[in-house]
Amino acid sequence: MTPEQDLHSNTDFLDAFLDNLYLEQHVSDNTLSAYRSDLDKFCLFLNAKPLMSVTAQDIESYLAHRVDLGLKPRSTARSISALKRFYQYFVREKVIVESPMLNIAQPKAGQSLPKTLSEAEVEALLNAPNTEEPMGLRDKAMLELLYATGLRVTELVGLRMEQINLRQAVVFVKGKGNKERLVPLGEEAMYWLDQFIKLGRGQMIKHATDFVFPSKRGVGMTRQTFWHRIKHYAILAAVESPLSPHTLRHAFATHLLNHGADLRVVQMMLGHSDLSTTQIYTHVANERLKSVHSEHHPRA
Repeated sequence: MTPEQDLHSNTDFLDAFLDNLYLEQHVSDNTLSAYRSDLDKFCLFLNAKPLMSVTAQDIESYLAHRVDLGLKPRSTARSISALKRFYQYFVREKVIVESPMLNIAQPKAGQSLPKTLSEAEVEALLNAPNTEEPMGLRDKAMLELLYATGLRVTELVGLRMEQINLRQAVVFVKGKGNKERLVPLGEEAMYWLDQFIKLGRGQMIKHATDFVFPSKRGVGMTRQTFWHRIKHYAILAAVESPLSPHTLRHAFATHLLNHGADLRVVQMMLGHSDLSTTQIYTHVANERLKSVHSEHHPRA
């Protein structure tokens, strides 16, 4: 900020801060827009009170106001980051002596619940591929395997023939951090995997490969390719719930817990090193129980 700048209004201070971000720190247009939005909301709350006379009590009142509005902690955390950076700038420029944000802590954003599918939606998705064609048979086997085992998509597309043991009905997985685990196969997954290996895989392989699920080119499939296949079948099955590459992994864990599976068993099958990572699925299962109770209990 140059000495000749004469800043009076809140708008002047906002512009000076954002100009500095753009000209000297080269932040992106999206980041500038986000800072502008967060700071404009704060100014609106202040109701014309000068930004440079804001106290820690004003900040705490603003955060309480956001809670009253039901805004998400993640959004509030971003707003606090913008305000901290804003006031740090004017401390450096010697406009104020101390930032009102000094003792303001970031709220705990919490862990967002994973998006999952109902059992009926999973059934429709699994039945969408045309198993009369090699590619459809491959996709059917992949979807059944994903739902039966809870594998990560990267683990699924990277599966090699030596990792599959149909006689013992298990798949040997090397997951994150090269941690190894054995995951049992269900009857449906075993059946379709066997069908694909016997009837479809040979027609798809164009070069020597030990990948279980070759791509159209006959080599290993990418995570992105399989994700596009999932979206394709979701459209065919009229599944309207939000999807992610891990949707069937989330459904695997949630449906197991809904049917009474032990949390530590689910943890082992998912390959989570920390039980707290798996516990997020108990929240999803509990939400399902609340929903059923609310819908069917006469006193709900």
